[in-house]
Amino acid sequence: MTLTDAPTRAAADRPRGTAYPRPVAPRRRSWPILAAAGTTVVLWASAFVGIRFAGHDYSPGAMALGRMVAASAALTLFVVVTRRFRVLHTDVAAPRRVAVPRGGTLGLIVLWGVAWFGGYNVALNAAERLVDAGTAALLVAVAPILVAIAATLVLGERLTGRLGVGVTIAFAGVALIAVGGFTGHADPVGVALAILAALLYAFGVLLQKRLLARVDAVTMTWLGASAGTAALLPFAPTLLAEFAAAPLPATLGVLFLGVFPTAIGFLTWGYVLSRWTAGRTTAATYLVPPVTVLLSWTLLGEVPAPLALLGGALCLTGVVFATRR
Repeated sequence: MTLTDAPTRAAADRPRGTAYPRPVAPRRRSWPILAAAGTTVVLWASAFVGIRFAGHDYSPGAMALGRMVAASAALTLFVVVTRRFRVLHTDVAAPRRVAVPRGGTLGLIVLWGVAWFGGYNVALNAAERLVDAGTAALLVAVAPILVAIAATLVLGERLTGRLGVGVTIAFAGVALIAVGGFTGHADPVGVALAILAALLYAFGVLLQKRLLARVDAVTMTWLGASAGTAALLPFAPTLLAEFAAAPLPATLGVLFLGVFPTAIGFLTWGYVLSRWTAGRTTAATYLVPPVTVLLSWTLLGEVPAPLALLGGALCLTGVVFATRR
């Protein structure tokens, strides 16, 4: 009997009527996705505090450019190192250059990068010169609601009952935090700029979700950051002038914004978004406002009202309910 005859012979020797279990596909582990989502939430929450801190010495456009220069450098290093690692640890010869998409796909990635890494950063930086970090985070938190609704219309995702209830609970928490307030005053221009940032956020998420079906998250983040950096280059003279006058802690704050909330935060975000639906992923970002409140309370002395703390608890409840399988 040859080796090729063994399966046939074994099948023939089985008693008739004997049931054999079918092979079960391995279930995807959820903890790496949850860890990446948690990393994104903490880093993005820290960005609101970092912007508030560095905004005393850097103007909105200059801060955005400095942040993106640092982010683009970190992402480029990451792409080079990971590509080198694959070459050394695989038998397949890697291409000499990173595969860059062309045509319409590349154009959409550039649009995404300019809108999110460029427009969103400038709008948010300008908003936080007029409102505190917690208020800005709460106003930007409107974006996940826009994404969850638009995803059902644009991406064809189904708005499940669990996701809908979770979003409702989380939005109630956001409303409570807004009612409680932080400083007792919200500048109308600052509010408008934060809402503009939320609209750019929602647009970026929806466009990124569509593009991740064609491009991997790392390549898209790297190209988008490069496009956003190029769009911000008109602020270069202002950045150089402010860099010469700014204290070292403010400059380190700008570098922190580029490396951690932007480079690392967007890599983990792209990883999660490519594995969860747009609605579920953005529902998880409802954790950003309460974490921002905690950080701004601890680091900036912006003490939240009791209703704000209750709202943070509701945000957490809504996120858990919306993202739990």
